[in-house]
Amino acid sequence: MDQLALFLLLLLGAVVSVPVGDRLRLPAPVLMTLLGIVLALLDFVPNVNIPPGLILPALLPPLLYAAVRRTSWRQFAANKRPIFLLAVALVFVTTVCVAAVAHEVVPGLPVAAAVALGALVAPPDPVAATAVAGQLGLPRRLVSILEGEGLFNDVTAIVLYHVAIAAAVSGTFSLPHALLELALSAVVALAVGLALGWAANKLLDLLGDATLQIGLTLLVPYASYVLAEELHGSGVLSVLVTALFLAEYAADPDDVMMRLAGHTFWDVVDTLVTGIAFGLIGLELHHAIRTASGRWGEMLGWAGAIVAVVVFVRLAWLLPATWLTKRLHAKRDYDEEIPVSWRETVVMWWSGMRGVASVALALAIPLTMDDGSRFPGRDEIVFIAFGVIIATLVLQGLTLPWLVRKLNVRADTESEKEFEHALAVRAARAAKRRLKEIEQVEELPDELSEQLLRRAFDIGARISPDLGDEERREAHEQRARRVKRVRRIHGEMLSAARHEVLAARSEPGADPEIVDRVLRHLDVRSLRSLR
Repeated sequence: MDQLALFLLLLLGAVVSVPVGDRLRLPAPVLMTLLGIVLALLDFVPNVNIPPGLILPALLPPLLYAAVRRTSWRQFAANKRPIFLLAVALVFVTTVCVAAVAHEVVPGLPVAAAVALGALVAPPDPVAATAVAGQLGLPRRLVSILEGEGLFNDVTAIVLYHVAIAAAVSGTFSLPHALLELALSAVVALAVGLALGWAANKLLDLLGDATLQIGLTLLVPYASYVLAEELHGSGVLSVLVTALFLAEYAADPDDVMMRLAGHTFWDVVDTLVTGIAFGLIGLELHHAIRTASGRWGEMLGWAGAIVAVVVFVRLAWLLPATWLTKRLHAKRDYDEEIPVSWRETVVMWWSGMRGVASVALALAIPLTMDDGSRFPGRDEIVFIAFGVIIATLVLQGLTLPWLVRKLNVRADTESEKEFEHALAVRAARAAKRRLKEIEQVEELPDELSEQLLRRAFDIGARISPDLGDEERREAHEQRARRVKRVRRIHGEMLSAARHEVLAARSEPGADPEIVDRVLRHLDVRSLRSLR
């Protein structure tokens, strides 16, 4: 098996793991990690030859962009306090605790190298957390906090990692210089992210065509990441800022095709890249196996100690942090999404799985120092890092569904229905207001005006069937049955038309481009008939 065949196998696994995970009630990223582990143990499977410096730039930008599309800037702003406590403060605390323990238990490991180990295992993976949380039907407030933590903690951890590596390689460390580097990294990332977001927004308006617009959205996160890194800023933060800017300002309510096609496209990208990322985590196990040769006992002991620190520091931090957030929340007038019970806090604790960023940072540790000597403890750091990743991702990922069921932590479906109903009412009222505005300008027959008024009601009723009184709901249900029958017959007519046009594609003298153009017209008609 060569590298290309292995890559295609991972892509196939990424697609198949989704329905298999749904059937087994297991997260697809965990299944892909297990697949990678199995492949890594097979003799005929080659080692992955991806330069460590390319793993983060290749995988993180699209994953971050896809994750941001599911949230909004206002959601982050509303949850800034719990996100700060998890994404910034907890990363610092975890880094310090891991560094202290690693420096003590691993013989000869310098403080700077121990800090690098702490930084690379500190951030939970945003993709794993959101993928697992999304499948388990957790309360939206927990998903929001996990998304915010996962998206922002890499920023803190990667900067700490670079500072620690620089100190280990050069042998010198300056706290003021490190703080200045952290501040400059954030400022550069914000500037690059906002500038690229603004420029991309303008380009989207100029392109017009949905295909070109979607292609641009694929390039933008990579450009944001690379440009920020070239200017010594945080590539992760730059991608987040760019994606949040576009999510806030680049949404055209009337661009239906772009929205539908873009949503499908990014679902595909998210599925494939997530599968590859977690498959690579399992495949990179051979690095850990190679470094532990002959020293399995002591290295497993070191890895176990660091796993215990990572897991229990998160719990020890979450319990008082959640209590403090609740106390502060009670004094505020605005809503803030926080865990409301110890059960939700336990689920948040057990959702702290490590993943792609930790793998990339572990493999990116330099081989030598500035003086040409070997980087101290590199093999031990790589092995411990993979021990933490595999233990948290596989053990916690496999047991989290069971824990959620046992603790009975579920989304509040009633409040979700109420919010959906409120949106349906707003949508119907907006449609009615617009109809009245048109009636003031255009003279509409009474029959047509009544028909359009019913359609305005239908806009909301199709979103929330509970809208309106019983008589109007019954009338809507009758119309819905009639419309459904007409839509079914119309769909069969369009299907017959598509079959006929497609058959003409293989006829002698038929121009495939014209056939495809007519077929696209019929496809659009079919899409509109489904509304």
